[in-house]
Amino acid sequence: MVILFVVIGILVVLALWLIGVYNNLVTLKKRVENAWSQIDVQLKRRQDLIPNLVNSVKGYMKFEQETLDKVMQARAKAISAQGVGDKIKAEQELGGVLGRLLAVVENYPDLKANTNVSQLMEELTTTENKISYARQFFNDSATKFNTKIEIFPNNVIVGFFGGKFESFPLFEVTEAERETPNVDLNF
Repeated sequence: MVILFVVIGILVVLALWLIGVYNNLVTLKKRVENAWSQIDVQLKRRQDLIPNLVNSVKGYMKFEQETLDKVMQARAKAISAQGVGDKIKAEQELGGVLGRLLAVVENYPDLKANTNVSQLMEELTTTENKISYARQFFNDSATKFNTKIEIFPNNVIVGFFGGKFESFPLFEVTEAERETPNVDLNF
């Protein structure tokens, strides 16, 4: 009789532990999904600002049509990207060409003096800062989740639930972003 109570007690403790691990994994997964949603909101805002900026600078930048075309192509690719991994890649590409556009705008004093363009650039810069912060939060949340699903004994439990708990990709610095900027102070 005592052995039966011990076995039942062990099974109850084991079941409670499994429930706790499962609930913890679900909570972490939802936190990562929420972090991605926060990035998505800022990316949508950036995608909405880009056509306005491109249209505002188009008249001034007749010789920079290729840059403007690349920005709009990257925007279209980012909008149509599916899945977190593809969106991350497309958004990094958009960020790169957008950075080039902003650098080119700096070469046009009349353009910088235009209040509409200045306001759009300020909004875009603010949005880029928010995206950067949201990416950091996403990476922190995804790393915590990815670690949790890979450590023992959680990885065994994750195996029981098939594809319900899959690791999330991280935002990483691209090779182009790693390059040291070239600064020339010769006037």
